[in-house]
Amino acid sequence: MPPTTPPLSTILPPLICGTATFNNQYNTDVSSLPTNAIIARALSLGVTAFDTSPYYGPSETLLGLALSASSYPRSTYKILTKVGRIGASEFDYSPEWIRYSIQRSLHRLKTAYLDVVYCHDVEFVSPQEVLVAVRELRRIRDEEGTVKYVGISGYPVPLLCELSELVLKETGEGLDAVMSYANFTLQNERLKGGVESLRAAGVGCVPNASPLGMGLLRSKGVPVGGKGDFHPAPKELRGRVMEAVRWMGRKGEKLEVVSIRWGLETWAREGAALGGVGGIGVSVMGVSNLEELEETMRVWNSVLDGLPVPGREVAKENREWSLERRKEVDKLAKGVWEILGGWKDYAWPS
Repeated sequence: MPPTTPPLSTILPPLICGTATFNNQYNTDVSSLPTNAIIARALSLGVTAFDTSPYYGPSETLLGLALSASSYPRSTYKILTKVGRIGASEFDYSPEWIRYSIQRSLHRLKTAYLDVVYCHDVEFVSPQEVLVAVRELRRIRDEEGTVKYVGISGYPVPLLCELSELVLKETGEGLDAVMSYANFTLQNERLKGGVESLRAAGVGCVPNASPLGMGLLRSKGVPVGGKGDFHPAPKELRGRVMEAVRWMGRKGEKLEVVSIRWGLETWAREGAALGGVGGIGVSVMGVSNLEELEETMRVWNSVLDGLPVPGREVAKENREWSLERRKEVDKLAKGVWEILGGWKDYAWPS
């Protein structure tokens, strides 16, 4: 079977707005989130891709309402969603459920097609179930056209590599995308070790989600929303992170600001081999309010100032500032790694 054309890497923007935050896992009251305003502002700032999932509570519905309320035509942005994960411990990768889930997502997102669909959290089902789901998604792609690109998502990097190799071996076609989360952060760089294996498996793009490690790398600690403290980081790791928060404070810095910059900038380079438009590593960044969005975009644009982006003109002083800031952040990162000690590159169980 020939690969999907055009390759996803030629159309996927290197910054994707994640909407896992549009639920009560990260926020106490999702109804108070200014989701329409966040999406409208993101579009106006040049964000052209949005990631969601049926598993993220009302996220798909809220994103669909926000996008349809905007003045931007559907052709100007990409929608990425998922199938297969229903609840905390409930999964269904059957062709019947896949078909139902796709139709439901199309309805919720108020769209005629989905740009990318991932099999969600593949580590919780068997490899055979993943193969069945990928084949069904590709059938929908080829016969119905409501799905454009197909991928998998999950946490353990070695398993994502193994499944990608299996899909290529069994179907003769590599996955369009493999999304990992919390595995390329200031605390954990394991995703870097998987790039070559994923490329050899014919994967088109590898988006890196959650450069803050699901909220671990924040001055105020892990997020506690309406579902309580869900974060899997152990107490000892949390303690080291808070040590790093205090150390950063003495340097006049905030851990989350440095972590976002380091994550976006370093993955832009390290993930370039499996990146998006412009050969830039793709990052997925979730926000819960307009202030977080504005700050993320300010950092992202400054990161781009220091990269050789085709067609992007940058004032000399902006480029110099970006490169100088990169040096500062790299130095701060080394300080954080010393504090983390043996917890650097620790990956929690799924």
